[in-house]
Amino acid sequence: MKHSRSHAWTVEGSADGERVDKFVTMMGENWSRMAVQSWIREDRVRVNGRPVKGNYRLKIGERVEVSEPPPVELKVEAESIPLDVVYEDSDVIVVNKPRGMVVHPAPGNLCGTLVNALLAHCEDLSEIGGVIRPGIVHRIDKDTSGLIMAAKNDRAHRSLAEQLRRHEVDRSYIALVYGNLPHDRGTVDAPIRRDPRHRQRMAVGYKNGKSAVTHFEVLERFDKATMLRCRLETGRTHQIRVHMKYIGHPLLGDPVYGSRKQKDPIQGQALHAQELGFDHPRTGKRIRLEVDWPEDMKRLVNQLRKNTI
Repeated sequence: MKHSRSHAWTVEGSADGERVDKFVTMMGENWSRMAVQSWIREDRVRVNGRPVKGNYRLKIGERVEVSEPPPVELKVEAESIPLDVVYEDSDVIVVNKPRGMVVHPAPGNLCGTLVNALLAHCEDLSEIGGVIRPGIVHRIDKDTSGLIMAAKNDRAHRSLAEQLRRHEVDRSYIALVYGNLPHDRGTVDAPIRRDPRHRQRMAVGYKNGKSAVTHFEVLERFDKATMLRCRLETGRTHQIRVHMKYIGHPLLGDPVYGSRKQKDPIQGQALHAQELGFDHPRTGKRIRLEVDWPEDMKRLVNQLRKNTI
């Protein structure tokens, strides 16, 4: 039986006068404001021990407590979805994920994901990620294409996760960004946290942000854009997308971090996980893999070379 989780915060100066529903949404873990408002109606949100309405304005020093409902058990079904398998053995499988495929199920999106496909393809997947994320060691965004690895047993999962933690996994991406970068190579070292104003986004934040480092080099320059190779030293959510926006060069096609003034020539961010390197969890042998760009990015590069967009 799964139990609810409790959370508590003390209101500080920056939140003085904030609506309680907005405050809890901002402080929570991927909570939507709609969900928080329903919890308020169920008396799961209290201020100084008393239930409040969603429009209650907080005061400095007040204590906000949330009793988060227990997670709903979700059943994930295997689906016969074609996979572009780049490498596979009894411990690891590496797939070239297409743009538009979500990595793992979530409430409201239980089918058509990489996990659904892996469950049909593999006899076993590690259980460390739980029912929703079996085998999943790391993620790439829905509209980012390219290499992603999964573990078939817990021993392999622990090894790969530890390599990621120690920054021993090589992950190289091809990115197309707006504008012309002034340097041929560089490093963005800027911590990332959830955007307090837009909870579905991430942002650079030096207060409470987690360390994030992206190395980049220019591969080709166009009239209005630049092709980069980006290498991740860390693996924060939306890291390359956030860092490129932070330095003033958002990715072409990025629906979240891109410029609304631009008419994007591609559906989804022009970002492709091209190279992946890791030590095999059983043999220790270094595995290095590389895949070609997707067709939509190839077309986009040809258009940029011809200056037709």
